[in-house]
Amino acid sequence: MSEQITPFELAVPQAQLDDLQHRLAQTRWPGAGTVIDNSQGPQRDKIQALVEYWRDGYDWRRCEAMLNCLGQYRTEIDGLGIHFLHIRSPEPDALPMLLTHGWPGSVLEFRDVIGPLSDPVAHGGKASDAFHLVIPSLPGFGFSDQPTTPGWHVGRVAAAWAQLMARLGYNSWVAQGGDWGAAVTTILGHMAPAGLLGIHLNMVMFQPTADEIANADEAERRMLADAQRYDEQYSGYYKLQNTRPQSIAFSLSDSPVGLAAWIYALFQDVSDSNGNPEAVFSLDEMLDDIMLYWLPNTGPSSVRLYWESAQAMRQGGMNFAPMQIPAGISMFPGEQVRLSRRWAEPRFANLVHFNTLDRGGHFAALEQPDLFVDELRASFATLRR
Repeated sequence: MSEQITPFELAVPQAQLDDLQHRLAQTRWPGAGTVIDNSQGPQRDKIQALVEYWRDGYDWRRCEAMLNCLGQYRTEIDGLGIHFLHIRSPEPDALPMLLTHGWPGSVLEFRDVIGPLSDPVAHGGKASDAFHLVIPSLPGFGFSDQPTTPGWHVGRVAAAWAQLMARLGYNSWVAQGGDWGAAVTTILGHMAPAGLLGIHLNMVMFQPTADEIANADEAERRMLADAQRYDEQYSGYYKLQNTRPQSIAFSLSDSPVGLAAWIYALFQDVSDSNGNPEAVFSLDEMLDDIMLYWLPNTGPSSVRLYWESAQAMRQGGMNFAPMQIPAGISMFPGEQVRLSRRWAEPRFANLVHFNTLDRGGHFAALEQPDLFVDELRASFATLRR
C-alpha cells in the first residue's frame, strides 16, 4: 500500500454536466400531495424552485474552483483512497485539527469556518487561535473511494483518520465532529490514539438511562420530547438507511431530483429554520453539497454507512466507559438529539467545555459559522502546547 499523498484537482467533464441538465429537464414530477405543510416531506414547489435554479442559475465551475483553491489531496488508507482538504495556517504554532462531516453533509459543511479557523488574524482574531485543518471525505462520500466490501463502519473510519493525521506528520492534534462525524470523533476520543489532545462535538450520540429520564428537569424533558419527535416524524430516512440502504440506492444514483429531495428533507427537518431551509442556506450551498453526491455517484455508498455502523453496533455495541481525554460539547437548539451538562458529565470524565447556544441546528458550522468558531476556540484553548 502506498503512503503517498497526492494533490487532487477537480475537473468534471462537461459531458457529466450536460447529462445532469438533460436529466433535470426530463423530470417527471409527483402530485402536490394532500397536505400544505411539511408533514409528508418536502413540498413540491420548494423542490421545483430548487431544481429550476439548478438548471438555469447554478454554476458548478464556481464550486469546483473553490474546492481546488482550498487544497485537495488523496491518499490510500486501509486499501481505500481517501479525499481530504488540507489547509495549513500561516501561523507556525497553529494547532492541527481534524474536522469530520456527516450525512447528508460534506467537506463543504466547513466552507465558512475554514478562513477564521486557519487564519484568524485575517478575520479579526488572534494568531494564538489558529488551526491547521484536515477535512476528509468519509469513505463512500464525495471524492473518497466507495467501499466494495462490508466493514467500513465508524470505528474503522476512526482508525483510518488517526492514521491520516500521523501520515501528515501531526504529533499533537484535536478532532471535531457532528452527525456521523460525531460518532467517528467520539470513537477517536475513546481510542485516544497517540497525539490526540482532545475532541469537540456538536452532537452527542447517547441514550439516556431510565433514571435520567425519570429525574429529568424541565429543560431535559424538552430534549426528550424533541428526540421523540425526531424519532416519530423525521427519522424515516435513518431507519431505511440502517436496514435497507440498497432500496433507495437506485433512486439516489439515477435521479438527480430524487437525490436532491432526499437531501433537502434533512436541511428542512433538522436545521434551525422552522422548516424553511432557504432562510438559513443559500440555494448554492445546498446544491454544492448535493453535487458532491451526484457527480461521483456517492448517494448509494454514503447511505450504506448507516447499515455498516448498525451492524457493528449489533455485534459489539458502543458501551464505552467515561471518556478520559478532554472533551468540549456545544449544544445548538435546532439539533434534534441533545443532552444536558448533567447528562454529559458522567460520560465525559474531563469535560473542559459545555455550552448551550441560542441559535443554530444540526449543520452548525454552515448555519452559524461565527458561533461554531467561537465554540472550537473555547474548547481547545487550554490544550495548545
